[in-house]
Amino acid sequence: MVASDREGRFAPVIADWFLSRVAGREDFSVKVVDLAEIDLPTALSHHPSPAVRAQLAKVTPVLEDADAFVVLTPEFNHSFPASLKNLIDRHFGEWQAKPVGFVSYGGLSGGLRAVEQLRQIFAELHAVTVRDTVSFHSAWRHFDEEGRHKDPAGAEGAAKALLDQLAWWARTLKQGKSAVPYAA
Repeated sequence: MVASDREGRFAPVIADWFLSRVAGREDFSVKVVDLAEIDLPTALSHHPSPAVRAQLAKVTPVLEDADAFVVLTPEFNHSFPASLKNLIDRHFGEWQAKPVGFVSYGGLSGGLRAVEQLRQIFAELHAVTVRDTVSFHSAWRHFDEEGRHKDPAGAEGAAKALLDQLAWWARTLKQGKSAVPYAA
């Protein structure tokens, strides 16, 4: 899930890099949800309009079918984008008993303050967040003009750790989800 929806965003560079790490693995099948492509109004309603329902129809089935999530988020003002909170709050059961990993970027903190807030939110939704993250401090300095990581060893190790944990949690929670309290 690509959380940034700002014009001129850096997220596609990091998303492409991360997706290239996932591409070499047989334990993941990826569907990207890019919030820049989903137009959800900020006002939440128990009775969304037909236009809102049409936008949700693009993403809700993807969330329902997923066994795990990776949220790629920037840090804006020590937090994550409103577009991500908007999407999260429009769903509940879709997150339950599923693991969530994080790839973040930003200035000095590399997006880790945003990730810490997201951990609390996903805990409330009965999702499990994996401990290891991939974070890019001053992300634009790590990539060249073609979007290639200049010194990828550390980031690749972090991505491998994140994906290994995410795969384990996805298998474990999928098996356990059929038990109480998550039985359908």
